[in-house]
Amino acid sequence: MTAKVFIDGEAGTTGLQISERLARRADVDLLRLPDDRRKDPAARAEMLNAADVAILCLPDAAAKESVALIENPETRVIDASTAHRTADGWTYGFPELDPGHEGAVANARLVANTGCYAVASVALLHPLVGAGLLPRDFAATINAVSGYSGGGRQLIQAFEDPSAEGHIAAAVRVYALGLAHKHVPEIHRYSGLSHAPIFVPTVARYRQGMIVQIPVPLWSLPGTPKAKDLQAALADHYAGRRFVAVEGYDAALATGHLEPEDLNGTNDLKLYVFANEGTGQAVLTALLDNLGKGASGQAVQCLNLMLGLDEATGLDAPADLLN
Repeated sequence: MTAKVFIDGEAGTTGLQISERLARRADVDLLRLPDDRRKDPAARAEMLNAADVAILCLPDAAAKESVALIENPETRVIDASTAHRTADGWTYGFPELDPGHEGAVANARLVANTGCYAVASVALLHPLVGAGLLPRDFAATINAVSGYSGGGRQLIQAFEDPSAEGHIAAAVRVYALGLAHKHVPEIHRYSGLSHAPIFVPTVARYRQGMIVQIPVPLWSLPGTPKAKDLQAALADHYAGRRFVAVEGYDAALATGHLEPEDLNGTNDLKLYVFANEGTGQAVLTALLDNLGKGASGQAVQCLNLMLGLDEATGLDAPADLLN
């Protein structure tokens, strides 16, 4: 039996990659609207209520509107926007958050897909705060670089089209300098920290791929844990998981550099603990495709769980990268 899935916002960057993944599958029947009816509320409502699962790839306000249009109590929702990530009644769409959380996703009617920066930050912080290696009042600073596809169609055009209004010619742009990036509430809630982190994002002149880094002065932590302790806690938390891997401690020390595009086209998230044992310093690092585990791949993984399928269905082969 095939599941009926409607992607509201299929023409956007995330929606296109989800559609590409699902179009290859015989176990999913994609419900589609013609281009001239995609913004018609009545047509959208019809599709939303006909779907077994609706995936929302929309701006926040439009995502809230779509949820309000759903009257069918059997329609389940995955929202890829920021609108519901900290809302009551919504299950956080990071199956690896805790042991057994994949079951919560599988049984949920409303799932809030993670943000790209946020899933990397939460993946690093949540297990370490939970294990007591990082205190809840740890003063976290998060530095991150992403490809410009994470900003959606408008930012893609600004980087790629020299004639576009607001064209960006720079190789690197630091932004969200008001320290109020939309992913901060999500990171704060699911990291376990008592204070919101300082988050400093950067967008660079490449299409997709992401590195997120969190400096840790080990000497300042209660009990003065070693970098090996942090790596071991992360490895234990994610042991046996298909899409989250933790690099070995010695292998991380031997790593000379990372490229943000190394996991593009995958749903993988790779975590590292880099350290200088002499100075008592470490840097927690996450590598991922911002459109994979940070968006479309994560949504498909959640969809698989909600449909009672193996979570890796349709995710083992790399997705074709958008041109």
